[in-house]
Amino acid sequence: MLSRVAESLYWMARYIERAEDLTRLLAVNFNALLDTQPADARQGWQPLVNITGDEQLFVEAFSEAQAEPVIEFLLWYPLNPNAVSACINRARENARSVREQISSEMWEQINRLYFLARDTSRAEVLANPSEFFRQVRDGSQAFQGITAATLTHGEPYHFIRLGLHLERADKTARILGAKYQYINQLARNSAETSLQLIALLRSCSAFEPFRRAARGEMDIELVVNYLLLDRAFPRAVLFCLNQGLGALDSLGGGQPELQRAANPRRALGRIAADLEYLDIHEILADKMDPFLNQLLVRLNAVGDEIARAYFTTRVILPDSRPQQQQQQQSRIE
Repeated sequence: MLSRVAESLYWMARYIERAEDLTRLLAVNFNALLDTQPADARQGWQPLVNITGDEQLFVEAFSEAQAEPVIEFLLWYPLNPNAVSACINRARENARSVREQISSEMWEQINRLYFLARDTSRAEVLANPSEFFRQVRDGSQAFQGITAATLTHGEPYHFIRLGLHLERADKTARILGAKYQYINQLARNSAETSLQLIALLRSCSAFEPFRRAARGEMDIELVVNYLLLDRAFPRAVLFCLNQGLGALDSLGGGQPELQRAANPRRALGRIAADLEYLDIHEILADKMDPFLNQLLVRLNAVGDEIARAYFTTRVILPDSRPQQQQQQQSRIE
């Protein structure tokens, strides 16, 4: 397979997953803050900007983190390279460039998402965003399901799978990092703690699976352990890393010729092994932020290793912010 094709498939998957994750975060946050006081609402919206790493860009464009500015910024602000509309547009451009490698159903679904993001009235979304959030979430998940059901599970599929799970691991770690410290300061077993833990789980589509696994017990240690170390939940970090390792194995990630230049299999395997033997009590409280920050650095390094091992081209997409034009952002800056 041409490296250009592999790269486009990989980033198509990452952008679709990024769009879905941001939309789900917005939906959960919007519903959770409907009945809160304005001061609490501002405290609730700021972490969403922090998750993307675009705080400085947001401050340059908007005065404070309230519902409408954050929703506008994360959905379609033109200078935000990580806005949902920008992610969907880039995913579609990548899909278009490798049209012969994907199924007709995949192309049709990504076009539906593109036209939904392009043609929806922004005023109507700001007035009542819940339906738009649901449509983007469902459309992104439908694309992933269509991919699994209609694309031959060969090299193209494994590059898609690799991009999807690396992006998903990154987002789960970022969501946990943005919300953990605030929740950890609350009184144990309080109503507010339970509400915040439920919101955290819903942000990762984990509420119902967690309830079944933990039998309804809502405790911050159990939630952290589930989101980081569960081996069966599709958005747990360890599960995603193991899926990424499987994709790399299918692509020949352990072959000697790759080891001489770059070895993403080894880099990703080390992270997965560290998590396999991690005692969750070693990283709680004040140790959580340093641990998650280091985890994100290591995931970014895996992205760099993947690029060196498999991608030799550098594709630049049009963007009004030149210093952020490169498509190959292994992380959200």
